Amino acid sequence: MDGDLAAWVAGLDDLFGRVAGRFYRAEPRLRARAYVRGLLAPLAGKNGWTLAEAAGEFTPDGMQRLLNKAAWDADGVRDDLRDYAVRYLGDRDGVLIVDETGFIKKGTKSAGVQRQYSGTAGRIENSQLGVFCAYASARGRTLIDRELYLPKSWIADPDRCREAGVPEEIEFATKTVLAKQMLARAFDAGVPARWVTADEAYGGDYKFRTWLEERRVGYVVAVPRTQTIPITAGCTRADQLVARAPEQAWKRLSCGEGAKGPRLFDWAVASLLALEFTTPAGWSRWLLARRALTPNIKGEFEIAYYMCCAPSGTTDEELIRVAGARWAIEDCFQTAKTEVGLDHYQVRRYDAWYRHITLAMLAHTYLAVTAAISPKALAAASSRSPSEKSAVFWHT
Repeated sequence: MDGDLAAWVAGLDDLFGRVAGRFYRAEPRLRARAYVRGLLAPLAGKNGWTLAEAAGEFTPDGMQRLLNKAAWDADGVRDDLRDYAVRYLGDRDGVLIVDETGFIKKGTKSAGVQRQYSGTAGRIENSQLGVFCAYASARGRTLIDRELYLPKSWIADPDRCREAGVPEEIEFATKTVLAKQMLARAFDAGVPARWVTADEAYGGDYKFRTWLEERRVGYVVAVPRTQTIPITAGCTRADQLVARAPEQAWKRLSCGEGAKGPRLFDWAVASLLALEFTTPAGWSRWLLARRALTPNIKGEFEIAYYMCCAPSGTTDEELIRVAGARWAIEDCFQTAKTEVGLDHYQVRRYDAWYRHITLAMLAHTYLAVTAAISPKALAAASSRSPSEKSAVFWHT
């Protein structure tokens, strides 16, 4: 057990050796290490007071200064944690996942806060929204990038932005644009990932899908049931096309292991027309449908729809695997919030949000890597369609 604990400490030392150069003085560097150790500790709440107490300090002043005033490069730390994640979790079949999560907040001062829909709460709440990028492979999963969404109401109010420390050069960006910025950073850094997946908030945006095709990155992204699907006779909707699928097109397969074992659904895959102006040469497009095995309270078997684009010859099983990988970011959100205090911060400033979130991501990535390479140390420390009208080929 002592050896496992020593491995835990050594691993943390190695991680901080990687990011040390992002802190320009010893004091913030040491305090950041104490901050992360506090995030990793079994504390009920992980705010300035509790993290200071865990570090043996009598006031939260030092921890607050780390987030609000100290000189260090949060984006540099983000880059280092991404490279660290790739070293230990990287795999050529890796998947990049983008999604958002909400942070419920009181008042009107916190950067980006307003009454808006929060998927975390499942309703409209006074909250901030963070857009994140996660990396998932057979070795593990973790968050590797983050952006704070600033609503138009904030960008239109320079005084409010100035008070919250929002840089003057920041312009309004949709969540999809923020997602593309993070994905571009990952691509440019050489993150080994052949796939991108996302929910319909991103997948339903044709500009997002086109951008991925232009970069020759495969995708399996959720789209609404009303998604327009081009066919030889014109266009149809995703749900109307799937409604015409022959029963033999449906296959019961798992999209990955879940907490209760294989995540089984009925799946159907249809080959679609290749759009000459976007689809890369040698690539194909598909519509993927996922049907629940049990009916909902209305007695309906719910169906989810995905647009897919990847090199021709990609198997149905591979498309289904990637669709199932989107669950990984939800797991990351849950783990990061419950284990390392991703949502426990008490800061208002724009830059302070990035700093806390980055350090929490660093702690979360350390947990993911430790679980991958030293689980004991982690435990010690804690046929065709009969309808020619559809003009698609159902995979049977």
